[in-house]
Amino acid sequence: MSDWTPQSWRSRPIRQQPKYRDPAAVRAALARVAALPPLVAHGEVDTLRAHLALAARGEAFVLHGGDCAERFLDCAQGPIEAKLKILLQMSLVLTWGARLPIIRVARMAGQYAKPRSSDTEIIDGVELPSYRGDHVNDSAATPEAREPDPERLVSAYFHSAATLNYARALLDGGFADLHKPHHWQLGFVRRVDHRKEYEEVVARLLDAIDFVESTGVETHAFDTVELFSSHEGLLLPWEEAQTVHAGEGWYNLGAHMLWIGDRTRALDGAHVEYFRGIENPIGVKIGPSTDPAELVKLLEVLEPDDRPGRVTLITRLGAGRVAEALPPIVEAVRASGRTVVWSCDPMHGNTTKTAGGVKTREVARILTELRETFDAHDRLGSVLGGVHFELTGEDVTECTGGPQELSESDLLHAYETLCDPRLNYAQSLEMAFLLAQRLAKRRA
Repeated sequence: MSDWTPQSWRSRPIRQQPKYRDPAAVRAALARVAALPPLVAHGEVDTLRAHLALAARGEAFVLHGGDCAERFLDCAQGPIEAKLKILLQMSLVLTWGARLPIIRVARMAGQYAKPRSSDTEIIDGVELPSYRGDHVNDSAATPEAREPDPERLVSAYFHSAATLNYARALLDGGFADLHKPHHWQLGFVRRVDHRKEYEEVVARLLDAIDFVESTGVETHAFDTVELFSSHEGLLLPWEEAQTVHAGEGWYNLGAHMLWIGDRTRALDGAHVEYFRGIENPIGVKIGPSTDPAELVKLLEVLEPDDRPGRVTLITRLGAGRVAEALPPIVEAVRASGRTVVWSCDPMHGNTTKTAGGVKTREVARILTELRETFDAHDRLGSVLGGVHFELTGEDVTECTGGPQELSESDLLHAYETLCDPRLNYAQSLEMAFLLAQRLAKRRA
């Protein structure tokens, strides 16, 4: 790694970056960010990597979820509590089914930038710069709002810091305490059979806790949980500003985990150059066009020492494509002797548009890709070690189907996402129960 520095990515071709009018203002904003305290501690990053090493061996399971693109206005009490609530509920259901430790990684406190398929978009007949997330510009459909603003680089830091601060305070203050039944509200579930199933499992969980405590065992394991933050490492100047030398290596202390998108994982690209030098666990999104041989080369570049827990491969292939596309990828990685965590993102490959142009995802297709991915790993003798969802703990209407049986006509009732559609509270919880059933079968 003697040829790597936090700045060495600057000599490589780069994709998906905003075009600022005032480079001096960008440099000044990033200098302010670099001078601020780290958002996470490097010891927490090492802890997550150790946990992920367990997932690579099938001894833990990763629940990775949160917003497609966070908004600055989501840095508020209600949205933060809702995100934590659904992740906690899902993880406990998974623990019950899998009898494994669940590693909770939130797409939160930094997921403010998004890659786009085009630099511009047409809104009401007017061509405007694409909205690239609150980290870059505003979603309002005006030329002024869409202009990349360097001050947003600083704002993103403070919104991330405030989000993490409140999340930590909640967890330390008993928000995750399993003795508190109000964390199990099911007001958004309409179907009686789903409600009954959920309440029965919750009752069994609480009964198990009561049994353990009645034996005289004293433990604080039920009082709180670990939660790790993550975002896509897209805006490399900002990521560089968060990069510091700590311990025996370089860490990005803006998040515990970062990932490279399917659009930015070119072998000779700036993102791969940056990611290869940091100690953080990293994810790599894998789409259906992935060349297995090229993927093996990518792993060699990103993690030449093959440390377990360092790399998570997140497949996003689409329902109906998994049986054909996944085996060559898994077999190539296995033949290379590389150790990775296999994760499934069943969201991105199943995005469609309604006749009216509304972007959505069908819960049935999301579940189909999950089942197909489990089946493929079972046949290949590999282990699916995690899942990656775009979800929210709120009652939005962005994906069709699920326990609320949402149709396309329901979408506009509470369609709030500025990028991709998310599973809502009820859909996410249903996903957790179905995952738990599958993990329980694997355990048996």
